[in-house]
Amino acid sequence: MDPKIKRLIKKVKKGDQAAFSELVNLYKNQVYNICYRMVGLPQEAEDLAQETFLRAYTNIERYETNRKFSTWLYRIATNLSIDYLRKKKPSDYLDAEIPGTNGFNMYMHIASCERLPEEHLLENEMQETIQYEISQLPPKYRSVIVLKYLQDLSLKEISEILDIPETTVKTRVHRGREALRKRLRHFF
Repeated sequence: MDPKIKRLIKKVKKGDQAAFSELVNLYKNQVYNICYRMVGLPQEAEDLAQETFLRAYTNIERYETNRKFSTWLYRIATNLSIDYLRKKKPSDYLDAEIPGTNGFNMYMHIASCERLPEEHLLENEMQETIQYEISQLPPKYRSVIVLKYLQDLSLKEISEILDIPETTVKTRVHRGREALRKRLRHFF
């Protein structure tokens, strides 16, 4: 483990809130990205990221210092996101109209790189399509696809985050990729 992280965790376990703030600053973007890619809604992802850090802080005594901190933290974020998806109402989907907006939906909030207007439009449509198709995968496949391809984690790290065997991760990545390929085949 990184000596800086180890030092910060020791301080947090002694009640140092400033040290925890440093940990939050180090990991907030990665945690938010995991949550966002899992649930697809910026506000919900922000809430889930905050809940992740709250849970990490209140359960810091359970963290085993011989394990990688980021893995432990990403597991909390992934589990909270999966729990959210299980409880989610159908009206929370990305293509659901935002009340009082004359047909606007959450797809319009997906970021893209600015280029020529045509390129921007095509890229935005592709991002929306891919995010939508990822959001349609069952949570067990969605979580490994997000962690593997969007967070660029190794199979071993994903195995630790999800607390499943590495062979199961491999299988889920393969099946999730195949499911995505089938869903996207008419676009390519």
